[in-house]
Amino acid sequence: MTTSHPHLLALLGGGFSTDADGLLDDWMLGHARTPRPRVCFLPTASGDAPAYVEKFLAAFSDRPDCEPSVLPLFDRKVDDDALRAFVLAQDVIYVGGGNTANLLAVWRVHGVDRLLREAYDHGTLMCGISAGANCWAEGSHTDSFGPLTHLADGLGLLPGSVCPHYDSEPGRRRSYRSAVAKGALPAGWALDDGTGALFTDGRLTDTVSRSPGASVYRVVRDGTGEADERALPCRDLS
Repeated sequence: MTTSHPHLLALLGGGFSTDADGLLDDWMLGHARTPRPRVCFLPTASGDAPAYVEKFLAAFSDRPDCEPSVLPLFDRKVDDDALRAFVLAQDVIYVGGGNTANLLAVWRVHGVDRLLREAYDHGTLMCGISAGANCWAEGSHTDSFGPLTHLADGLGLLPGSVCPHYDSEPGRRRSYRSAVAKGALPAGWALDDGTGALFTDGRLTDTVSRSPGASVYRVVRDGTGEADERALPCRDLS
């Protein structure tokens, strides 16, 4: 008998790396397929920065509701079979911030992109912040190349595009709206810092906020060559 698993993906506008209250991480873990999920942190976008890894372990190692681990790729120790077994054993894949373009390139060299898709198809919750949110979509808004620009590349697990830091980084809103308006990026989802968006089988099923006034937005190309932005209701986590 074939078991069908829902495809779960969470975009995070915060979490352990930026927020002391843990509200967004609590919310994310609540959607995992087990009460005490195995949570694997992928710090690839930061070049496996030791301080970032230490911050993840400090935040998650003492939690009774999960089993944390880290997958480094810049100093990889395991062969392809062991890598696949490890990735597929995880209940949550948590991708950190950094450089989206570099992240995608490194994953593809190591075949991690294919393993993540396989895990996603088997019910593993995919999530991440900043570059770790960008990577799941067809395209994204990024500063991977210095100035803010569009990246028409991604794993494509989530249809459309993603823009993080919508309210906190100067130029983000204007630049992302312009990319969507011109068709450089497909319609997508923009997240203010402090928010989260859950997608089940590619459909938005929950939006939350830990910050008053912060929102998730649907941004689409309108019929006049401009972009239309719609703020979505968010449940308050505070």
